[in-house]
Parts: sequence; C-alpha cells; structure tokens
Amino acid sequence: MIAAILVALLTYFLFSLFQKRHEIQKFLHVRRICIQEFDKVKGPPAVPIFGTTWYFKSDPVEMIKQAQQWFVEYTIAPDSNGLLKFWMGPVPVVSICRGEIAKPVFDSSTNITKSSQYRKLKEWIGDGLLISTGPKWRSRRKMLTQTFHFAVLKEYHKTFASQGKILVDVLRLRANNTYSFDIMPYIKRCTLDIICGEYEMVLFQDRGPKTSETAMGCSISSQMGSNDKYVESVKRLSELVWNYEKAPLYWLKPIWYLFGNGFEFDRLVKLTTDFTRDVIDKRKEELKLHESEPSDKKLAFLDYLLKSQKDHPEILTDEGIREEVDTFMFEGHDTTSSGITFAIWFLGQYPEYQQRVQDEMDEIFGDDYDRHPNSEDIQRMVYLEQCIKETLRLTPPVPFISRQLEEDVLIRKDYNRAKFLKLDFLAHPTKSPVLLPAGMNIMINIITIMKDARYFERPYEFFPEHFEPERVNAREAFAYVPFSAGPRNCIGQKFALLEEKVVLSWIFRNFTVTSMTKYPEELPIPELILKPQFGTQVLLKNRRKF
Repeated sequence: MIAAILVALLTYFLFSLFQKRHEIQKFLHVRRICIQEFDKVKGPPAVPIFGTTWYFKSDPVEMIKQAQQWFVEYTIAPDSNGLLKFWMGPVPVVSICRGEIAKPVFDSSTNITKSSQYRKLKEWIGDGLLISTGPKWRSRRKMLTQTFHFAVLKEYHKTFASQGKILVDVLRLRANNTYSFDIMPYIKRCTLDIICGEYEMVLFQDRGPKTSETAMGCSISSQMGSNDKYVESVKRLSELVWNYEKAPLYWLKPIWYLFGNGFEFDRLVKLTTDFTRDVIDKRKEELKLHESEPSDKKLAFLDYLLKSQKDHPEILTDEGIREEVDTFMFEGHDTTSSGITFAIWFLGQYPEYQQRVQDEMDEIFGDDYDRHPNSEDIQRMVYLEQCIKETLRLTPPVPFISRQLEEDVLIRKDYNRAKFLKLDFLAHPTKSPVLLPAGMNIMINIITIMKDARYFERPYEFFPEHFEPERVNAREAFAYVPFSAGPRNCIGQKFALLEEKVVLSWIFRNFTVTSMTKYPEELPIPELILKPQFGTQVLLKNRRKF
C-alpha cells in the first residue's frame, strides 16, 4: 500500500515537472540571480528543499516572536539594508522592511502582479480586483473606483449607523455581567450585515423596522444569528490558506488532499461561493422589480456591477461579478472586523485613551445615546480617528503583501533621514545596491514598516498621539501604509475608515470596555487577516442609566 502511494506521488511529480518545464527554466534563471544577490542580504538559515520553513515555529505566537527576532537581528543592525531574505521551500523571497525601500515597488505601474503565494486564495475568491493583474485589473479598478465615490460613501452612513445601533442593542444583553466574553464574533456579524444588505427587523415592540441600503442590498440578518455558517467558513478557509502557504509539502496536490485539507477547502469554497451567488441572484430579482423607477443616486457596489454587465455583457460575465463580490465580501467584512476588534481591545487596555474618546463622543452627542451620527458628527471624531489609525499601525489587518516582479528593481538605500531623529545607529549607507530580478517573489512587510523607530516615538506601544497633525507631517509618506500604497492601494480604504469610526462611536458612546488580555503579552497571529489568538475577551459596562 505504501509502495503504491509512493509510486503514485513520484509519477505525479514527474508529470508535473514535464508540464511546467518552461516555468521551471524561468524559475531556475531567477533563482540563480537571487543566489548571487543574496550575499548582500541578511536572513535566517535555510536547508535544502524546505528552505527557511524548516525552522518555522509551529505555534503561531512563537512564530510571531521568531519573526520579530529575525526582524531585529537582520534589518535593524548597523550594516543592514532593510531587507530580509528567506526561502519558502526552494523559492527565494526578499522581505522589504522599510517604507522608503518599498517605495519603488509601491509606485510602480508595472510591478503590480501578486505572487504565487495567492494561488490558493485565488481558488477561493477568484481572479477579482485583489488578485488580478494587467489589463483585467486596470479595467476593473477603473470601473469599481466609481462605487467608492464620495457621494456613494455618504449614502453608506445610514447603513453603518443602523447596523451599529443593532450591534449596541445586541451587546447590551452582555453588559454589566461579571464574566467576560469574546466580542469579535459580534463585530464580524455586524460588518457582514453592513456589506451584505438590507436589514429589516423589529428588535423591540416599541420600535419600528430599521431599513437601510448597503453594498450588496439583500437581507441576511447576521447579527440576529443567521448565516453563521458563512462567517465560520471564512474563518476556516483563512486558516487553511495560511497553513497551505507556510508548508511547502502541501503544494503537492496529493499531499494536500491526503491529509484531508483539500477536501475541506473545496467544500467550504463551494459553501461561500454558493452564498455569494445567492446574494447576487436576490439583488437581481429586487432590481427587476424596481427597474422602471427613476433614480439619480450614485449606484452602490453590486448594483453598479449588475448595471455594467447589462450595458457591456461581453466585458463583465456572471463569473466576473461573482469574483468581485466574493473579493468584496471577504475583504469588506473580515478586514474591517479585525480593525474594529483590535481598536476595542487597545482602548480597553488604556482607560485614559478610552476616556478621551468618550469625552469626544459626549461633546458630539451629549447624553443622546440613540441618535445616528451624520457627516458633521463623523468629521468631529478626530481623536477616535487617531486611535483607529494607531490600531492599524500596530495591528494592520493585512500584515504583509506579496508581489512577483515584472521588471528588475534596484534597491539603493540612504538612511540620512534617520539623523534628524538622532538615531545614528540607523544612519548608514548601503554597502552596495541589491538587484531584485524580474520573476522574483518579494514580500512587503507592512507590520514592520509601521514599527520604524525613526518615525514613531513609541514603535511597540499603543500611542494615538503618533497621529497628531505635526507628527504626521514630519513623517515619510511610506512610513504608514496599512492600506498599501501607490496604484495598487486598497480601493475601499475610505469605506473602511468611515465604517470603523461609525461603529466604534456607537460602542464607546454606550459602553466602557475593559480588556481581559494585554498587548504585547498576548500577540495577534497572522493568517490571511491578522486576528487575536484567543479571541478578544472583554467586559462591558453600560454608560447609559436605565
């Protein structure tokens, strides 16, 4: 039996080599150049076949500590060039750990292709805006930019406000208890309802139904306990994709399925894509019922996609719509829920910062705990925005991004900017430029870029004053990149910031939060999206007297 399995694996391996012989030739050429250039870059040890992954810690928290140790050891040393080399199996990768070094990649209109590390994610959400490249990405980006127009975002205020109010009503049932609970699932359901659609539910008999339009425009009522399967499926898929990428043996399809991961992945992908198709079909039916009604409003995300398909069916197919909706559903609810949850966690650790946020809310709303925030209210939430930005600096939902270079990049480094901060140990020239050849995979390490001591006074602490205007103006533009930067930055970043401000304003207007775990004693763990290791255990106390 074992012999038969080994023969089957060997046959599959040889057949795969033959099929991909041209790709292998290109890979070996790139690898040869990388080996020459790697003499100029520091990094942890590697072993044949498994590369640096052989030394990866299996425990997620230990792996984070290991990565931090490598970052300090290899990229902050006086003779470092801000680059870190490692091997993902036989694949050479350079991690860029300084914002100004990442600038030529961020700014490039050519080096926009995502690396092979996104291949499993592509099987899940498809070739949408997150993963596509070339003409397809450019045309979709241009088309979808209109759905995040200021006028459209203004329409979303009502949605954010109504779903935030529902969240507060649900959380109130957990307030004033003596035992803690994990708040993250509640936040995830709220952000999913914000993305997915019209909510119509009578929560209490003395209140009328709440109705609002959202990005997708169909009802799922996640906050009332529906569609937990989708939320749990996204969580598990993220784990599976992360496990796949960090274990090169899983890249062999038979092994991926032999351990059962492949079958589970396929089942969950079907569940989530079926859910997405159902959302699309429901919205199509609703639009048919109202297609004769005139409207001068800017179209929201899904409505705009459906209209574009109707006008240009040859450009945007049903599968194309599914790809973009799956992308927006995943990114739109999972990343914002991460940002909101970590903001609650940090403010629950620092009563002095939380009090300033609450004072700001009281100044805006007085003792009215039920009024929905409007545009003017949101603009006045200055300190809350500083806290959100500091949260995204310490715990960016997407801690790193990966690209495959389409053209060579020559890294030249000058640390002279460090001198004005009196960090002389960082003020050194690069010994020689480093060539990153076309075809190479690079990783832009967002989470380490934003802990640069040259630009942040307390790089490893939660300190909202990092985002006072004078400090922001003194910083390098690429020192803070939670939404990436350049042509391929996050198209929904204004949507996300607006959503986080509105939802958090509801929470801190109504509750005082106490976090049961502390940073950095408990570290977030990376998957596709950064998340708390054991959930976010909090105690809530009502500020409102009933």
